[in-house]
Amino acid sequence: MNTVSVIIPAFNETGAIGRTINEIQNVFQGISVNCEIIVVNDGSTDATPEEARAAGARVISHPHNIGYGRSLKTGISAAQYDTILITDADATYPPKHIPELLETYRRGYDMVVGARRGGHYRESAFKFTLRALLKFLVEFTAGRSIPDINSGMRIFSKQTVLPYFHNLCDTFSFTTSMTLAYMMTSRFVTYQPIDYDKRVGQTKVKLFRDSLRTLQFIVEAILFYNPIKIFIVFSLLLLIGSAGFFTLAFLFKLNSAFYLGIGSILAAIIMFGLGLQSVLLSKLLRASKEL
Repeated sequence: MNTVSVIIPAFNETGAIGRTINEIQNVFQGISVNCEIIVVNDGSTDATPEEARAAGARVISHPHNIGYGRSLKTGISAAQYDTILITDADATYPPKHIPELLETYRRGYDMVVGARRGGHYRESAFKFTLRALLKFLVEFTAGRSIPDINSGMRIFSKQTVLPYFHNLCDTFSFTTSMTLAYMMTSRFVTYQPIDYDKRVGQTKVKLFRDSLRTLQFIVEAILFYNPIKIFIVFSLLLLIGSAGFFTLAFLFKLNSAFYLGIGSILAAIIMFGLGLQSVLLSKLLRASKEL
């Protein structure tokens, strides 16, 4: 593995993009690995593309800002090498960790992700709480522990990721949707701790809006890859509700509560049956796409 394509999405990252490119070039020179650096200029209104070219990167420009995920798809599609490294343009992901991530990738993993650590990653209590909630939902969906659900530094194969493109988000949830797609199709994914530095410039993330979009893609991933999980949750809620109705019926001699309890049990059975049908439909749809 002596060739790597580095994809960097960038939107108004003057002052950071040149530094990021130079540090990446130095790291690859130090380990004698040939790399191409592709900066996808996502409709920047500053000197981002000029600064990237001056630093030696190949620049692909979108005519207007369309999204982080779409930029990554553009860069990955244009890459000439199969081994892909994605990272951010804002100097938050230290390139010094690239050699250890590559070494882990060589062991046969489908994707190696840098799991962020440090005070700049935790940031505010609100952001930490929101991230913890999304982490819980993603781990419930994938059925395994996930140290960092949306890290922007990861290594994977172009050939492997291309078939997933139609299910991957075009915005900031790209990495989350990619994590779910790989894990729910039994790909080998591992995490390696990395530092996370203070960004240069202002963040482009709209916390509440992008969290809602992430939640949307989590639900879509469940429905596409393992839909029975949603139906199991609803079935359990109905069963809990039936237990409550039976308790009310017993304590207060309410016939209506008893009948509602019976109805909730029947609804839970129907809900579970729909879940089984959804699994069958999901498998048939995926099989038809593979033909």
